Amino acid sequence: MNGNYSVSYLGFAILGGMFFFFLGYVVRKYTATMKIKRAEDKAKTIVTQSKVEAERRRRESALEAKDLLLKTRAEFEEESKERRKELLVLEKRLMQKEENLDRKVELIDRKDRELKKAGEEVNHRKEDITRQKQDMVRLLQEEKTRLERISGMSREQARNMLMQKMKEDATNEVAYTIKKIQEETRSKADKEARKIIGLAIQKCAVDHTVDTTVSVVHLPSEEMKGRIIGREGRNIRALEMATGVDVIIDDTPEAVVISGFDRYRREVAKRSLENLIEDGRIHPGRIEEVVAKTKKEMEALVKEEGENTLLDMGIHGVHSELVKLLGKLKFRTSYGQNVLQHSKETAYLMATMAGELRLDIKLAKRIGILHDIGKAVSHEMEGTHAKLGADLAKRYGEPELVVHAIEAHHEDVEPRTLLAVLTQAADAISASRPGARKETLDSYIKRLEELEDIANSFEGVERTYAIQAGREIRIMVQPDKVDDAKLAVVAMEIKKRIENELQYPGQIKVVVIRETRSIEFAK
Repeated sequence: MNGNYSVSYLGFAILGGMFFFFLGYVVRKYTATMKIKRAEDKAKTIVTQSKVEAERRRRESALEAKDLLLKTRAEFEEESKERRKELLVLEKRLMQKEENLDRKVELIDRKDRELKKAGEEVNHRKEDITRQKQDMVRLLQEEKTRLERISGMSREQARNMLMQKMKEDATNEVAYTIKKIQEETRSKADKEARKIIGLAIQKCAVDHTVDTTVSVVHLPSEEMKGRIIGREGRNIRALEMATGVDVIIDDTPEAVVISGFDRYRREVAKRSLENLIEDGRIHPGRIEEVVAKTKKEMEALVKEEGENTLLDMGIHGVHSELVKLLGKLKFRTSYGQNVLQHSKETAYLMATMAGELRLDIKLAKRIGILHDIGKAVSHEMEGTHAKLGADLAKRYGEPELVVHAIEAHHEDVEPRTLLAVLTQAADAISASRPGARKETLDSYIKRLEELEDIANSFEGVERTYAIQAGREIRIMVQPDKVDDAKLAVVAMEIKKRIENELQYPGQIKVVVIRETRSIEFAK
């Protein structure tokens, strides 16, 4: 029994163990399956949430990119619009300049037609003179034939006599014709000279204008050009209206050109623009403020310059308005010579000459320093600078001797005093000295030598003198080789040679002098 019971108990134990083992296996498998399922569900949830989050972020990124694109496009369109407006302003200015050039070309064409017409008239006159010469030759031929028949001379003798007579008659006729043409030309000279000079100025004033009518302002960068122009060109227009000059912005790198005939206004514009660039605030209101401030500074500067000049010269009692105008002469030039420096030289020269002649030296200095005061306003008022200067001196209480000397220093009126004559002399010396008007000493001496060489190359010339700094040449001829009738011919030929072979400023006066002396000795 016990043995059976033990076997049974062992069998049950084995069966129980196997049952619990199987049950444990099933439970573990079920538990593992559930964990795996929960893990898979959790993984699916995480994947789903990740996809949703990724989709949300993608949409946000797309919206941000779209907003940035729209903002960039709007900024680009705004900038393009501003550029188009600036280009339209520049295009309008270019069109205006083209219209001005077209008008100038039309004016030049009209002047050319007038010159051609005048040339045709001259050609007609030349043809008339040619016909007259032909008639003269024909008459001489007839006279030659009659003389051969009547005189019974040999052909060679008659020919020599007729040639001598014909030469003398032709010389006299040419001299008479030249004198007649000169008289007729003088009656029309003023009108024709104005036309010719006006045309010449239009054709060849460009290079000189560039040298004397522009100032350059350097910029820190190319971007500053756009700020100077401003929106729709408002800044550049405000600057031009406030200063009275033209502001030119072109392809020149980091530079702006200021153009104007008045050097004082150009200096105001240049200083104002430099101050605006340094300040950085460029708009119409600020431009007007800076220009007004610069004008006050310039007024103080010219007044100080005038006071210093008078103090250096030892001149006192000059009206404050004349002091300002004297200071302005620092910004005026004449043929490249600074007018204020020229006035100082004239004053020193007058003082020296007045001392030699025992005249009032202080009064001479006063006249010399004020003689060109009219040039400070000659570009703003009608009249010659001598007349304007005399009116200013009279208005501001200068003595009558000073007023008259200023008015007479270019022979607008006849000089009545010795000081007025000294003013003419000192003014001419200062203006015509070598180097005063952008001419080197070597070129000056060379021009005088060439002038004298041309005159000396003519037959019958005895001596030649170039005077007045090359503005006049006097030729002494031998009276036995050049008679009175040939003087005009010699002067005309020398004038033509000078015009064809030399380059010189202004004009040169050619004076041919013939002196006849009769000498006898009483014994």
